[in-house]
Formats: sequence, C-alpha cells, structure tokens
Amino acid sequence: MRLFRLAKIVRVALTYGLDELILEHEPTGRLRWLKPLADTLFFWRDLSAPRAVRLRLFLEALGSIFVKFGQVLSTRADLLPLDIAEELAKLQDQVPPFASELAVGEIERVFGKPVDQVFASFSREPVASASVAQVHFATLPDGREVAVKILRPGIEPVIRHDLALLDTFAGLLERLWSDGKRLKPREVVGEFQKHLANELDLMREAANCSQLRRNFKDSKLLLVPEVHWDWCSTSVMVMERMSGIPISQTERLLEAGVNLKELSRAGVEIFFTQVFRDAFFHADMHPGNIFVSTAGDTRGRYIALDFGIVGTLSEVDQRYLAINFLAFFQRDYKRVAEAHIESGWAPPETRVDELEAAVRAVCEPIFDRPLREISFGKVLLRLFQTSRQFNVEIQPQLVLLQKTLLNIEGLGRQLDPDLDLWQTAKPFLERWMTGQLGWRGLIRNAKREAPFWARTLPELPRLVHRALERDDAPRLIAELAALRAEQAKQKHWLMTLALLMGALVLFLLAGS
Repeated sequence: MRLFRLAKIVRVALTYGLDELILEHEPTGRLRWLKPLADTLFFWRDLSAPRAVRLRLFLEALGSIFVKFGQVLSTRADLLPLDIAEELAKLQDQVPPFASELAVGEIERVFGKPVDQVFASFSREPVASASVAQVHFATLPDGREVAVKILRPGIEPVIRHDLALLDTFAGLLERLWSDGKRLKPREVVGEFQKHLANELDLMREAANCSQLRRNFKDSKLLLVPEVHWDWCSTSVMVMERMSGIPISQTERLLEAGVNLKELSRAGVEIFFTQVFRDAFFHADMHPGNIFVSTAGDTRGRYIALDFGIVGTLSEVDQRYLAINFLAFFQRDYKRVAEAHIESGWAPPETRVDELEAAVRAVCEPIFDRPLREISFGKVLLRLFQTSRQFNVEIQPQLVLLQKTLLNIEGLGRQLDPDLDLWQTAKPFLERWMTGQLGWRGLIRNAKREAPFWARTLPELPRLVHRALERDDAPRLIAELAALRAEQAKQKHWLMTLALLMGALVLFLLAGS
C-alpha cells in the first residue's frame, strides 16, 4: 500500500514538472536522467506555468495533509526562494466536512452520554471544515452559545501514513539531490510532524486560546473567546461563540460603520503588543482566522480564532528584533551586523565589516521607496537570506514571526493602502528598548535576581564544607570566583539603584 502511494507521489511530481525544479541548479548531477525520462513518459504535460504554481498544484493534487505541509513549508522562507514561499502561502486548507453522525459520535464517545445530554442544542451542520477538524455551533445547558471544534475521527492513522511517505520522499531527496543536505528536507518534515502533533491535541489549542485571552483581558482592540474547560478534551474543544464579519469583506465592514484606517492601525498595534509586551503571539493570522466585531461597545474590535499555531519569543529574540528594526530604519547596518553576532546566531569569528557590507547591499535599495511602502516582513526575510551566507541558523520562532508579520502587513494595507507601519510600530520598539535598558529594566532585573541570591547565599558555607571534604580545591576556587563576580554585578546594580533613588529623593525635596 505504501509503495503504491509513494509511486503516486512520484507520478504526480513528474506530471507537474518538479523534476525541472530539482535539476534547476544541477543539470549534470546524479539525477540528470530524470528529465529525459519524465519528458518521455509524460509527454503530454504542460509546464508553461511558473515553477511555484506547479509546486502548489502538486501539493493540492495529493490531498489535505500535503496541503497543510505546504502551508508549514511556506513559513520557512529562510530556506525557500521568495516566489515559492509566497505561492505556497496561498494554499487553502479547505476540505469537505465529515458526516455530522461522526461528529455526534465523537462527542458521545468523549462524554459518555448522548449529545442531547451534553448540550441543550447542537447544530448538525458544520460552520467550518479543515483537514484536521471542523466546527459546529451549540448551546450549553445554562444557555451560553458556544462553538465546538471536533477532530476528524480516524485522522491520526492517515496522518501517520502520509508523514511516513513524506519522510521517505525527503530522505530520497536528501541522498540524491546535491542541494538536499543544505535544505534539510527531513528536518523540515520533522518540524511539520511536531506542528501536526500540536494540532491533534485540542487541549493545547485551548490553552493557547486561554493565554491569549488573559493577555488581552482589558484590551479595547482584540476579543478572544473564552474556553469552557469542563467541555474540553484532546479531541473536542468548546469555546465562546463569536460573531463578526470576516476581515476580508471590506464592503460589509464599511456598511457596518467600521473605520478601516483605525482598524488597520489597530492590527499592527495588536501584533507588536503580542511581540514586545507578551512575547507570545498568534502565528496563524490569515484572513480566515480574523473577524471584526460589529456589536455594541465592541464595534471595530478584532476577533481572533483558531489557536493551533502560536509563537513565543525569548528576551534575546525580542532584543534582536528591536535592535534590527531600529538600526535598519536609521541605516545603521553595522549595528545590524553586531546584533547577529551578539545574539550568538552568527559564528563568533564572523567579521562585522563583511556582514555589514552584505546587509547594506540588500537593504539600501529599499530606501528608494517611501517608508510607508516598506514591508517589515520582507526586510526580515532579506536579513535571514543574507545571514545564511554567513552560516547563521535562523531560529524557527523568528521565521514564524516573519510569516505572521507578512500576514499582518497584508491585512493592514488591504484595509488602508496608505498605512505607515513604521510610524505605527516605532513607539512600541522605542518603549520596549527604554524598558530594557533604562532604570525600569534595572529594577526589574534586580527583583528577578533577588530570589536566587536569597536562596544561594545561606547555602554558601555548606558548599564550601562539601568542597573541602572532597579535597576539590580547584573547583572551589572556580565556584568562589563565579560567586564573587555575581556579587560584584549585584553590588553594582544595587549601588546604581541607590544612586538613582537618592537623586529622585533630592529632586522631590528640591521641588517641595
């Protein structure tokens, strides 16, 4: 069975001319025999469409799991040519719904009782359907209206089967294609496998939804549905039913009295708030997952749906992004190069001047255009592609963020073609940098380190005694040296904080 499926993949690949894509950079390589064979066996094939379009059609022809793989692959724009990454982003994960009897059966299996005893009402007609799950509307016993997301019954064996085929196909490419080792197709398939594993556990998605809702609890910009945990499991997720207009339907939004210019700026603000305040962001913000409320006090607010893919950022990631954005718009390419090396992503032996020159060559032409026309997402992509020449391994979370940023830009400029992303984003970047490097950052770091020192200092005599018993003098000396260094740093922070507080007191006394 698997052999026949693999044969189908090869046949469809040759039908859409993927042999040309593989041989594009190595016409005399080990696979040089592939094109004449494909031209002979598939002499009727039409290869007039661009390569990226043919790759998208190939994935669509193989079914929903391959479509989803293409969507995930589109987020790896650091590896793919730009035309292919942009074309794969057009893949739509829309498949016919499964039978309502199966949905009811899954609910009854999970809760161990008839669906009419679980919900006061349950709509048999699904409102949305995708390869992994579909959504039905229902009413809880207490009258609250909810949306019920249900995994496709029997989807896991299908996914395991197709993943095994993808892994086999990727392994063949890695061994036979000279560019295979650089592109690491098996690693990409491994990332996809992790992504699907998260999507197949709806408790994870419910937790993501709950976290985002907590982050924007008092927001006037974004609405996130409430999760009803008592009705959730790994295969069923129940959340508050949200009503609104899809963000892509701009005419309906105008008829409802929504200000599109304000809406576009709010989208950018929501994104940068997630990145630089929360370090936790919704990473699948395509138009199908974003609605706009038109009801009462919430009119004009975004509604976020589908929380299967989220991204998280470390402080290093945040600092890297803020420095790069600010330095880029100040044309300080040396600072961009230094940020790559300081973050540890570029090898320490990398010459700053060489990386600076490469970044300048890529970015300087962009400034021939007005700032409002500059794409943040494409700036990041260009930086990633340039960095690859210097053996920089771009972190997956940043690639995910870059893809999300492109989505936000597309939405924002669809609503307002004159949107100036720089003017909207700049206050967030400057505020975050001030918070990190100013006195607020100093106080926050001191508070964060205080529990460590409160726990460690009382243990110091015992550590010394243990080291002496082991006759481990060199190790003791090293530990004491590290401790002295930390104490010196802490003392420096405390002295600086004391000086700042003293200056503040004198200022207040002088004012009185």
